[in-house]
Amino acid sequence: MRNLFLILLAVCVSVFLSLPASADDPAPIVWKAQTLWNAGEIPQKTFEDLCENIKVMSNGRLIIEPYASGAIVPQNETLDALQNNVLQVIHVWPGYGAPKNPAFAAISDLIFAYEHPWELDTWLHYKGGLELMRKLYAPFNGYTVGAMFWGVESWPSRKPLRSIEDFKGLKIRLSQGMQAEMMAKAGASVIQLPGNEIFPALDKGVIDACDWSTVGVNNSLGLYELNGVDYAVYPGFHSMPIGDFTVNIDEWNKLSPDLKAIVETAVRRWCWDSIETIVIADIEFVSKSREPGSKVTVITWTEEEKAKARELAMSVWENWKTLNADCKEVIESQEAWLRELGRIK
Repeated sequence: MRNLFLILLAVCVSVFLSLPASADDPAPIVWKAQTLWNAGEIPQKTFEDLCENIKVMSNGRLIIEPYASGAIVPQNETLDALQNNVLQVIHVWPGYGAPKNPAFAAISDLIFAYEHPWELDTWLHYKGGLELMRKLYAPFNGYTVGAMFWGVESWPSRKPLRSIEDFKGLKIRLSQGMQAEMMAKAGASVIQLPGNEIFPALDKGVIDACDWSTVGVNNSLGLYELNGVDYAVYPGFHSMPIGDFTVNIDEWNKLSPDLKAIVETAVRRWCWDSIETIVIADIEFVSKSREPGSKVTVITWTEEEKAKARELAMSVWENWKTLNADCKEVIESQEAWLRELGRIK
């Protein structure tokens, strides 16, 4: 009889769990998220995986719809869209907000500073970086849950770039910010183009080089299939940008504690999923590029040349400290960590 009772109990529980949700169950929370990536890029895929993980972990209570760059609003309007709740989540390079506060650029990519993702990740999560980013976003109704990094970027180039002197006269596409100022100091001709114009500009020689992503991501986009784009710098060290996961604060505050914990945990995992997925693509590309007959020449900078470039970059850091108190705080916080790392004195 006892066994029969247990069997009947198990059947009842199974039937109960299979019943459709009642009309009293709350509707799922649905957020729109726009990224900085084009459809098909490796980091766009890892972001889509993040959204799926949050949906599964929350048992469908929180659904984040991922949209590629420009799908809902132009890239330079994402901060306004977050503030006005047109977008509930943005995953962008925060430096796009530099016209509103230059500290967004300083916190997004302190040029020629870090050489490994763990260095920047440690500053962000254990040395006060995340708190500073939340402070910058607060006036725009944003709350940064966390961030990811896609690794150290490389320059796809039509000319070999072995030292800072090689940038003299170089026509290079850069985003606004510290790197553009530094390259102008180095004698480069800085050109600002939207991402979708990089391909024809490189292919036709309108620009000699560009700053976009890591060697693996650049290759996946077909940049090294373009006419004359035959050079890559690896390992890179000039730029390790941050890609944030920032939520409209009003929407964030509506979440229950367990949903907040789910998002925080998923975002933390997404960071390293992104880094390691992209590292694999980088290594595969560099390995093939070093085989006989490869079209691409991989260039590695010497420590001496890195030191020269970092010295010039530090003069740009000093200049940016004067722009406002936020810039000064962000840069000095990173400088303190870089001294602990031994990167600077």
